Formats: sequence, C-alpha cells, structure tokens
Amino acid sequence: MDKTNRRRRRLYGLLGDLPPRRRKVAARKVGEERRGAYVVERLVLDLNGIEPVPAYFVRPVEDAGPRPTVLFSHSHGGNYERGKNELLRSCEYLSMPPYAEELTGLGCNALAIDHWAFGERRGRTEGEIFKEMLWHGRVMWGMMVYDSLRAIDYLAARPDVDARRLATLGISMGSTMAWWAAALDTRIKVCVDLCCLTDFHALIETRGLDGHGIYYYVPELLKHFTTAEINELIVPRPHLALAGNYDRLTPPAGLERIDTALRKAYRKAGAADAWQLSRYDCGHMETAAMRAEIVAFLKRWL
Repeated sequence: MDKTNRRRRRLYGLLGDLPPRRRKVAARKVGEERRGAYVVERLVLDLNGIEPVPAYFVRPVEDAGPRPTVLFSHSHGGNYERGKNELLRSCEYLSMPPYAEELTGLGCNALAIDHWAFGERRGRTEGEIFKEMLWHGRVMWGMMVYDSLRAIDYLAARPDVDARRLATLGISMGSTMAWWAAALDTRIKVCVDLCCLTDFHALIETRGLDGHGIYYYVPELLKHFTTAEINELIVPRPHLALAGNYDRLTPPAGLERIDTALRKAYRKAGAADAWQLSRYDCGHMETAAMRAEIVAFLKRWL
C-alpha cells in the first residue's frame, strides 16, 4: 500500500466506529415526478443499517444511457428543515437556478441525501445525536461522511449512472462534505466546493470555531492532518474551490496556506491545471460569476 492510501486509511480511521461497508445499498422508490426537463425520484436508502436515509435522485427526461452524476451535499445554516430540498429549491446563499435544474441541464444526474438531523431525518437535535454517538464511540461527522460514501456505492451500482464520471458538489457544510468525500473515495473524479475550504488552524487563530456546529469536530484530527493534507488526498483529480474574501468561515490566511500547498502538490503530480482556488469579493454565498465558473469546470472535467 502506498503512502497516499495509508494516509487515506488513517483519515477514515479517525471517523469513529463506523458500520461495515460490505452490504449492498438497498433502495426503495417512494415516488417520482417530472419537473420540466428533469425527473425527480424520491428514494429511501439503507446506507448505514441504523436509520433510513431519504434522498432525491434527479435525471434528465431524455434517456441517453449512463450519465455523469453529481453527489450534491446540502448545507447546514441552522436550517434543519432544508436538507436535500436544497437540490430542488436552492437557498438564500446559492445562486439560481437550483442545482437540480442546472445539473440536469448539463446532461448530468444528481443525488442528494438528508444528513443526520436534517430534512426528513430531523426530530432529534444535533447536540443530542452528537452526544449519543459519542457514548457509542461514534463521531457525528464520521457518520455523515460514511453516509456520503455509501451514497457513492449506491450511485456506482445504478445502470443509468456512469461510475467513471462521478463528482461531488456543495456549499458550506456541503462544501466540507465534498472535499472529505473526494479525499476518501477515489471513484469521485471531480470535486467542487463552495465557501467552506477552511484551514483548521486559521479558524482557531481567528477564534472562529463557533462558526461551525458540533457535528464538524473530529477527535484528534489535528494530531494527524491539516486541511491541506486532507485535500492532498484528492490530487491529481480535478478540484475547484470557490471562496468569498469576506467569509468568516474561510479566513484569508488559511486559504493562502491551502492554495500554496495544493499548487505544489498538483504541480508535482503533473496536473497543475486540475487545481483551482477562485476568490471573490463576497461573503458566504455563491454569486452568478461563481456559478458560471462551476458550470465551465464541470463541462471541462466531468
């Protein structure tokens, strides 16, 4: 096993007592509807063997065989009702149109799941879930990442998904999920993260830890990894990060550290053009210019 895979296994090992991944992901379709040029499948997935995971799978109306597919990860924002609906309806800090329309318009499928405490999985608070998991040796972020990796397992088995062309995309909490999932699963060929490529040490230096919920924190993580070192596990696969210069969740000094490290890593891998950090004069939001850059990046690489 090479050094990169050893590091990947080390990162996965920090995520607590996770369920085994040997089982096939069971899926039940509970509804389907056409929305203009795309179809929404309402699914319930058995990702973790503990509680069912509601999901949306969207696909273009036209049947054109296996398509590139995006795992869309929803944000947090303290809005526990939103969850996977962010794919269909967008939100106050995402541009328009909603990503369901945008991605299917590009000829892609997309999947969004409700993460622990969100959407149709709400009913217990984030703190309550975190505390119970801690008692059982689990890490809430670990269980959330686990569900995302199992969602990739599900996508890779669908006949209408081109498993060679999988991507992750999200804003805020969904951004963090995008780069963690891509770091841990090499089947993900393209990573796009919006407004949460946060350098952990810069967050401490700027006293920004309370900007993230308790879900975000992984015991002993900083003994083993910096943010840049996690993202180096994505190299040489294409990775676009977008950040706002006025966003307190991504301190500028931290962005510069990450960019310096990843530019070096991508150059060493002979893939300098596959890494791009784009910074905009805005806060925690996606602008129209950001959306245009994301669309161009997906067209090029996915």
